[in-house]
Amino acid sequence: MTALLELQGINVTFDGFKAIQGVDLSVESGELRFLIGPNGAGKTTLIDVVTGLTRPTSGTVHFDGVDITNKREYQRVRRGIGRSFQTPTVFESLTTLENLDLAATFRRRMITLLRRCRSVSDAVATTLERIGLTKVANRPAAALSHGQKQWLEIGMLLVQSPKLLLLDEPVAGMSPQERLDTGALLQELAGDHTIVVVEHDMAFLRRFASGVTVLHEGKVLSQGTVEQVQADPTVREVYLGRSRDERSGAIIDREEPSS
Repeated sequence: MTALLELQGINVTFDGFKAIQGVDLSVESGELRFLIGPNGAGKTTLIDVVTGLTRPTSGTVHFDGVDITNKREYQRVRRGIGRSFQTPTVFESLTTLENLDLAATFRRRMITLLRRCRSVSDAVATTLERIGLTKVANRPAAALSHGQKQWLEIGMLLVQSPKLLLLDEPVAGMSPQERLDTGALLQELAGDHTIVVVEHDMAFLRRFASGVTVLHEGKVLSQGTVEQVQADPTVREVYLGRSRDERSGAIIDREEPSS
């Protein structure tokens, strides 16, 4: 089976510093993959390589069977790669509905952009329901909670019909209930989309990830299910703080905080 996203031999060097070193990564269609690692492990740089923001020093990126290594950012977006950031990039002066409708214009013909929108499109209405924001459709984005803004940004990607969603710490700053709701949303979306999540919340990962890739110093340290990564002694020592003196409170062993 051909992976939707396949990175082969990716190296990225910045002024002599090796940010990414020989990374191979394959993500299958419909997968909910989590990408974790200490600060400076290369997670964001690797996502930048996928989106085209950073060009690899060497190696190739294939998406949906096509070599996109030298494609520009907008070309990758048009092929179906969507990305969100830790700080939501919504238009706060517009309503929830207007944000989604604006994002949906990405797929419209120019003549439709000249017509005043008199009704909510099926795609926007469906997305509003899917991200749980129907009741706040006419509320300015500035009035939304942090969690709702994150859901809105995900919705703005969804109306563009992406095949791959790259989400950077989507539950950062959320309440416990918002984290649970976000996890449930991602699991639902993974049926129709492939999702790669950069995350530090280990309780969230344990509960919702279907696959995990661990980066350390620009290299893939471990890959597999949550259980396999959890049991990997190298991961526990290097990333999770289980060093020779067996420091207590390893991140992956902590229980999810109560609400």
